[in-house]
Amino acid sequence: MAKKTTPNKTSIKANSKKVLNTEEVQAVYAEPVKVKTVVEKEKTKAPSDTWEIKDRTYILKGNNQNSLFYALKSSSLKWFDEEKGYEREMKYTSNQKTPFVDEFTGSARLAHIAFEDGMLYVPKNKQTLQKLLSLYHPDKNKVYFEKDEVKIAVNELDIMELEIEALIAAREMDVDMAEAVMRVELGSKVSKMSSKELKRDLLLFAKSNPSMFLELANDDNVHLRNMGIKATEMNIITLSKDNRTFKWASNDRKLMTVPFDEHPYSALAAWFKTDEGMEVFSSIEKRLK
Repeated sequence: MAKKTTPNKTSIKANSKKVLNTEEVQAVYAEPVKVKTVVEKEKTKAPSDTWEIKDRTYILKGNNQNSLFYALKSSSLKWFDEEKGYEREMKYTSNQKTPFVDEFTGSARLAHIAFEDGMLYVPKNKQTLQKLLSLYHPDKNKVYFEKDEVKIAVNELDIMELEIEALIAAREMDVDMAEAVMRVELGSKVSKMSSKELKRDLLLFAKSNPSMFLELANDDNVHLRNMGIKATEMNIITLSKDNRTFKWASNDRKLMTVPFDEHPYSALAAWFKTDEGMEVFSSIEKRLK
């Protein structure tokens, strides 16, 4: 019996008139096809690709903000160009369309970059200076920063929403909690304030410092600490002169010892949460009513 041979691609091409059976076709195309994969390196966008033409304002940072006049370095500047792969020298000139020295045409007239009263306003028609300051200058966000109106608007909106939240919380807060919060702010003075005075000062505090107000309003220990202070002021409990021991005023029985380096009323507030402290707190609450 004759041995069956499997034709290769070359033999098929040479004898193109030969009709192949099903097995022969499968044998040829079963051979793996090598595909050359080309990985295209992602091109990094240059900073100018997303550039928006508009008026821009630049503001000095730190102590320089108070300077009547400040000259920013405008020559011998370097910027690393990732696309070209090397550092490029920059200068600010009054007659060139680019800050890059290797793109200059003809002679260049060096110009100054001057901040007055800590600020520099650059109109949209001065694109060379804007791009130098916004995209390439090495002192950006170190010596000066670009004023971002959108970011400022977002921050102002956040502050306004925080104020509204704090004012609503202050309006709905009961008198005891209001006293607890304001005691942190005003101290023992709150004990002599009327409810109207207390409410007024609470709203003013919520408006002027909404973040701190909300932090105190959500702090469980603030109310417990206030109860401890009121109990001491009304001689229900006493605190020793060395601020280390709380006792019942009626029988001088020791309640707790303040841990070393802790504020006495903060420690008392934490103790009120223990099993023993909860019973004492309940008793104090009844006596304060």
